[in-house]
Amino acid sequence: MAEEIPPQLRNQLAQLQQLRMQLETVSRQKLQVEAVLRDTESALEELEHIDDNAVIYRGVGEILVRTSRDKVKEELKEKKETFDLRLKTLERQEERMQKRFQQIQQQIREALGGEQVSPAGG
Repeated sequence: MAEEIPPQLRNQLAQLQQLRMQLETVSRQKLQVEAVLRDTESALEELEHIDDNAVIYRGVGEILVRTSRDKVKEELKEKKETFDLRLKTLERQEERMQKRFQQIQQQIREALGGEQVSPAGG
């Protein structure tokens, strides 16, 4: 009898496991976006230190193509803006998932606590 897990608790445990995997995925994505943002910000910073007339090459597939400093700067700013938005989205998603994870954990604790002898409380 003690080994039998109620269907609702089994469902909550499955939800908890699924949320844990989703949280790990979102965390990995967030780390990747943060890395791209750091690289982009670093490139923008470097562009500030070079002369306006400097020759700049941009990697396109397997080749390098000559381009202007202003064009590269504009592309990097757009990229930074896009990844800033992506990071904010991932942060909000992660926050919602964390809250849901904690809610389910609490529900499981309560369900398990109901079957066990609960400590005296005030």
